[in-house]
Amino acid sequence: MKTKGLILIFLASIAFGACRKQSTAKDSPANRNAGPAPETPIGGTAPAGEKFFLRGTIAGNLSIEMILLRDGDRVTGTYMYPRVGKDISLSGTIDKDGNVTLTESDETGKQTGMFKGKWQSASDSPDPNLKEIEGKWSRPDGSKETEFLVSQQPIEFTGTVKILPKVIKDTDKEKRYTVNAEYPQIDGDARFEGFNREARNLISKDVSAFKTAETSDDAEAVADSAPETHSTLDAGYDFRFATDDLISIEWNEGTYSRGAAHGNSVTQVLNYDLKKAKKLALADLFVDKSKYLTVIANYCMKELKERAKKEDSAIFADQIETGAGPRADNYRAVAITKRGLWITFDPYQVAAYAAGPQYILVPYAALKDIIRPDGPLANLGK
Repeated sequence: MKTKGLILIFLASIAFGACRKQSTAKDSPANRNAGPAPETPIGGTAPAGEKFFLRGTIAGNLSIEMILLRDGDRVTGTYMYPRVGKDISLSGTIDKDGNVTLTESDETGKQTGMFKGKWQSASDSPDPNLKEIEGKWSRPDGSKETEFLVSQQPIEFTGTVKILPKVIKDTDKEKRYTVNAEYPQIDGDARFEGFNREARNLISKDVSAFKTAETSDDAEAVADSAPETHSTLDAGYDFRFATDDLISIEWNEGTYSRGAAHGNSVTQVLNYDLKKAKKLALADLFVDKSKYLTVIANYCMKELKERAKKEDSAIFADQIETGAGPRADNYRAVAITKRGLWITFDPYQVAAYAAGPQYILVPYAALKDIIRPDGPLANLGK
């Protein structure tokens, strides 16, 4: 009996220890996001260091995305081509001067490529604290060298969600057009369903409009006169703001129509309030009857007129009132950022095509008297 009792006590202690170990592993924050650093969902608990989510291009027009974890001078992560959807492992270093070296490897650990570039402040960005990496990719032996540029996305989700880049790709050889349009979908939390729907619908609508135009009678007539040309629609996006309460995303849609002298671009913006589950209009950000368009337009026109005075400026001084005046059509591309409203004037709106889009950041300090106190900008404007 004594022996039996000892055996029972021994078995009970083993069972208790196993249960305790299992419970500890399950409840530990580190284990809730277990696995290699690049697989940790955006906004999840990172093993160590600072996480960066970056988007950009390689070889001029191929979209890529990177998730990097920087711990001192050591960097680990993954990158992928959205049209392929497969993660490729990265590891490397950043030295004190910002020189980046990242080695890519396949599933077997074999080196398949090398990124070498410069870690620096992002250009054409509303936030000087955001970073970018610009440089060249090559095979491990240095061959097949090509340029790349990836820019940090200001993503600050706290939950264990994952951003999935989606691609609408279509080619019609008979009608001679190609579509390559991207949009994000956020997986892991039902709160993002409304945003996902709006993002998908926005880009799908523009793709549909492009296809309709390219199959019209006028397009067919142009096709007959310019049989060697091919129409294209390329749409890529950048996050301008992304928290648990609010998302602002901006698309650049580049188009070329058969027979045209050159292509053109248009900017689309989606501002979405996650707390209220609604797409935001510009008026939703400001106090009723505050003449917000006039306030914003006056700030932008003053900035544009200053730029127009420069000798190398391609801004149309006589077109500023028309292209940046207080009309809703002039301010349909307004993105929300941490520092202010990021406004894009597309080519020809206030400047020559060669000058590209014109960007202006209207700081919240210039809008503080008209920001809706219970609106989405309330905390940002303080």
